[in-house]
This record gives sequence, C-alpha cells and structure tokens, in this order.
Amino acid sequence: MALDFDTIFIAGPQGSGKGTQAEFLCKKLGFLYLTMGGMFREILKQNTNPDLVQKILPMNQGILLPDETVIEVLKDRVAALAPTQGIVFDGVPRRIGQANFLLDFLQSQNRKPVVTLFINLPREESVRRLMLRAEKEKRADDTLEGINTRLDFYEKDIKPTMDYLKGKTRFFEIDGAPAIDVVEKSIDAALGIYP
Repeated sequence: MALDFDTIFIAGPQGSGKGTQAEFLCKKLGFLYLTMGGMFREILKQNTNPDLVQKILPMNQGILLPDETVIEVLKDRVAALAPTQGIVFDGVPRRIGQANFLLDFLQSQNRKPVVTLFINLPREESVRRLMLRAEKEKRADDTLEGINTRLDFYEKDIKPTMDYLKGKTRFFEIDGAPAIDVVEKSIDAALGIYP
C-alpha cells in the first residue's frame, strides 16, 4: 500500500483511546510508535546524559516540561531514525512551539506531509472513562480532582495547537465516542487504509 504520508500526529483527551489507535496504526503500517512519556522514561532509564536527566526529572512530579526540553529530546530521537521510517507521535506536539519546531524539522528531513488525527471526546465522557479505568486498575492518581486538573491542562494547550495544525497538516477530526473498532474504521477511512 503506497502511502502519501509518513508521519502522523495523534491527539485527543485522556480516555479517548488514542494510544490504542496509535498502536493499531503502527501494526498496520509498520510505523514506529513514539510517545513523549516513553522517550523521557527511556532517557531516565539509560541515564547516559546527566544534564538531560535533570531537565526531565520534574515530569515525575506531574510538571509539564518546557518546550526546549521536549524539542531537545525529539530532535535527537527523530534524527536517529531512517528517513523512510514512518512515525506515529502520541502526546506531542502539545503546544504550538512544539508543533512549529516538529513541522520544520520533519520537512528538513525530507519527510512527506504530516497527518494529524484528533480523536475528539466530550469532557464528561473522558471523566467517565478515566474514573472507570481508575476503579479497574486501582490507580491512586486517577481521582476525580486529578483527572479534572489533567483535562484542564490538556484543554488549555491542545485547542490552540489543534487550530494551528488544521492549517499546517492534513487534519482529520475523529469521533472518539463509539466503540474501539468503530473509531478504528473511521481512522482507516480518513487515511485511505483499506484491509
């Protein structure tokens, strides 16, 4: 299947199922799945760059890291990939500065135009799903207050970023409310992926 894209930004509120859908896409397309959290954890585990480790550690207190740190990590990670390696980015770009950098950097690597998939979900449904997950997984951080705080942060950053990406990428808004397989079919149809 010849694709006219090699980079996907997947975004959506917590509970929207974007991680699950990103993994489906990576399996289908042979793309690499890159999450910001995953990249940060890898750096902390390897512990080969003490300066960078110090910059990343505040993440463990739930603090959003500055764009400069995010960009430093992204630059190294993407530059190390083969230019033909497809990528699905999950959880990045979160802010306009990150989006701006990534689009310029990907273009400088001679990559194809970027696709943005925004899996939209009403806030009350995000809260319902996250509370359900907290109950099942006994996650201490998933209190109603904690969930609402995370969603507040997300909404403050993501809305302007998505508006920015609408004008800069091939942008698809996907309804995240239906069942997982229905959302998957919507994404496949948007991207022109057929089994």
